[in-house]
Amino acid sequence: MPAFPPAIFLMGPTASGKTDLAVRLVQTLPCDIISVDSALVYRQMDIGTAKPDAATLAIAPHRLLDIRDPAESYSAGDFRRDALAEMAAITAAGRVPLLVGGTALYFQRLLAGEADLPAADPEIRAALEAELAEQGCVALHARLQQLDPESAAKISCHDPQRTVRALELWQLTGKTRSQLWQEQQSEPFPWQVLQLGLAPADRAFLHQRIGQRWDMMMEQGLIQEVEALRRRDDLHLGLPSMRAVGYRQVWQYLDGDFSLAELHEKAKAATRQLAKRQLTWMRSWSGLVWQESQQPQLLDQVQKQVAEFIGKAGQTAL
Repeated sequence: MPAFPPAIFLMGPTASGKTDLAVRLVQTLPCDIISVDSALVYRQMDIGTAKPDAATLAIAPHRLLDIRDPAESYSAGDFRRDALAEMAAITAAGRVPLLVGGTALYFQRLLAGEADLPAADPEIRAALEAELAEQGCVALHARLQQLDPESAAKISCHDPQRTVRALELWQLTGKTRSQLWQEQQSEPFPWQVLQLGLAPADRAFLHQRIGQRWDMMMEQGLIQEVEALRRRDDLHLGLPSMRAVGYRQVWQYLDGDFSLAELHEKAKAATRQLAKRQLTWMRSWSGLVWQESQQPQLLDQVQKQVAEFIGKAGQTAL
């Protein structure tokens, strides 16, 4: 096997403390952060995504933040292309890529490779988005279950973006998403990777952090942030950006779908469900080294692990 340079993956559910840990790591180790988050790529979406503030970014710059307008889409394939370019630049500068986030699909696609799938077709996509708005994601997922059971088993019936994409591929090619992937040849990932997972041992503690963070977002002006987005004539709930947890619920509240008290309940519940899905996916992740986020010596332990890994990887690459 060729000797590849080192890279670090730090993943975990929302509100688990990944960003805080990553910022502290880059202050003592030769690492540069790449964001692995499907919402942080969007500009004008700062509060609801818990985007690092200017002071934090001055200490620990994050790559792949604010690279898309909310009216634009951003796929896992787009992420892989951008992340590989950023990783190569960091490695070339003699430093170590530290990829941090909770979008497991992005991590998965980065490692597995990108199939040469057809580009989105505007007409087909628009028709499917219209059906999504009219019928809901569960109905479209049921259709996918009939056409491509293997892909449907891997895609949540509450994941409209991936459901629409799988149906779009079927309409474009007459083949299932699984068939198209199987036809591709995978290439080895050109980095040695230490994969770390971060989560509290106590689920109730994570739920408490989720609730506290939501309350803080509301105090910081999340409703006003969504109101500003709503004033644009090119944004709607069918877009991936506006389906992000928190933004969707605030948008619906502003539409008058429910009360302010119900907004709090629904947004916190949706965030807890997101965290549960993230944890379920990551627990099935092969080779993931879990860290308990509440342990007193977390920083020291992770610093030691990362430093030892970088040292061994550097020796291997010589």
